[in-house]
Amino acid sequence: MDRLGYARYGAQGGDWGSAVTTSLGALDARHCAGIHITLAMATRPQVEGGPTPEEVRALKGIKYYGDWDSGYSKQQSTRPQTLGYGLTDSPSGQAAWILEKFWAWTDCDGHPENILSRDELLDNVMLYWVTASATSSARLYWESFGPERRITHAVTIPTGVAVFPKEIVPPVRKWMESSYTDIRHCSEMPKGGHFAAFEQPELFVRDVRAYFRMLR
Repeated sequence: MDRLGYARYGAQGGDWGSAVTTSLGALDARHCAGIHITLAMATRPQVEGGPTPEEVRALKGIKYYGDWDSGYSKQQSTRPQTLGYGLTDSPSGQAAWILEKFWAWTDCDGHPENILSRDELLDNVMLYWVTASATSSARLYWESFGPERRITHAVTIPTGVAVFPKEIVPPVRKWMESSYTDIRHCSEMPKGGHFAAFEQPELFVRDVRAYFRMLR
C-alpha cells in the first residue's frame, strides 16, 4: 500500500479476507492505521468457568462446523485437483457446491433467496464457472492449511469487530484479546451471517464507517 502511495490506510476483511487483514495489521503497523474484521480465524476457545452466552453460541458453531459443515474444507485442503475436474466439467455441480454454502451460512431462515436474489446468487456462481477457476480456488486450502503453513501474528494496532449472529463461528472478544491487543470497537449486529457485506450491505458499511471514523 505504501508503494502505491498510501502512507496510512485501513483494512477490512471477512472469511479469508480476515486472515489477510490480520496479517496486514500485524506486519505493516507502520502504515496500517487499523483493521476491521467479521471473522477471527486465528483465535481459539479460552473458556474460564461457566461460558458466557457469546461463548456458548461460538462453541455451538465450532461443534456444528466440525460435525456437519467442514467436509468441503477437508476435500479442498487434501484433494483440490480431483474436486476441480468435476466442478469444472459440470455447471450444476459447480452451482450446487457454492449454493449449498449460501444456504448454510447466510441468515436466510432456510432459503438463500430470502436474503439474496437469484441473480445475485447466480452471478457469484458464474465468477467461478466462466473463468474455470474451481481448482485454483480450491487450491487455496491446499496451500494454506497445515501446521507448517499456518503462522499466527499478534495484532497490536487498533482493531474493530462486527459480530454477525449467523457467522459460522461468531467472534468472541474475550478469545480475541490475546491476539488482538487493542480492540477499540466490537459491535453485535442484529442480523446477518458469514457473507455479511453481501447479505446486509447497509449494516456492514455503517459499522465499518463508524469504526474507522474513530481513527481519523
